[in-house]
Amino acid sequence: MALFLSTFINRIDRKGRVSVPAPFRAALGAQSFQGIVAFPSLNENYHAIEACGIDRMEQLSASVDRLNPFSDEHGDFANTIFGDSVQLPFDGEGRIILPARLIERAAIAEHAAFVGRGATFQIWQPDALQTFQAAARQRALAARATLSLEPPKGAGDG
Repeated sequence: MALFLSTFINRIDRKGRVSVPAPFRAALGAQSFQGIVAFPSLNENYHAIEACGIDRMEQLSASVDRLNPFSDEHGDFANTIFGDSVQLPFDGEGRIILPARLIERAAIAEHAAFVGRGATFQIWQPDALQTFQAAARQRALAARATLSLEPPKGAGDG
C-alpha cells in the first residue's frame, strides 16, 4: 500500500493542472490506475480534497460493503464518497487536472499544498492548511498519550 509523507506546495495553472509531488507518484507507482482518486473531504471542519490511490478506494469500498446494503448509512457513504470521487490520471509530466468543483471546495487559487496522511493525502489551499495544522498540532500534543504503536484489536486477523 502507498505511504504518503511530508508536505509539498506546487503551483496550479489556469487550466487546473498541478504536479503531484514525485514521492507521492512513486508511492502510487505499482497500482493498476496511474493517477489519483480525489473527492471532497467529509470533515466539515476544513475544506480540503481527500486523495489516494485506487487501492485505498477499493479498501473503502470493502468497508462500505460491510454495512447493510439497504441502510441509509450504506447509501450515504456510497453516494458521498464514490459518487463525488473522480479519477485523475497523470499526464506525461506527472500532473493532474483538478476539476473546478474541487478547486472551489478547497478555495485553491495559485498554489496547492499536498499533505501526506499515511495511506492517503489531502490537497489544501496553503494558508488554510497552515491555520489547520497549527490547531491540529495543539490537539495532537494534548492527546499524545492516547497514541499507541500497538495494532488495533482484530488487525491481522483472518
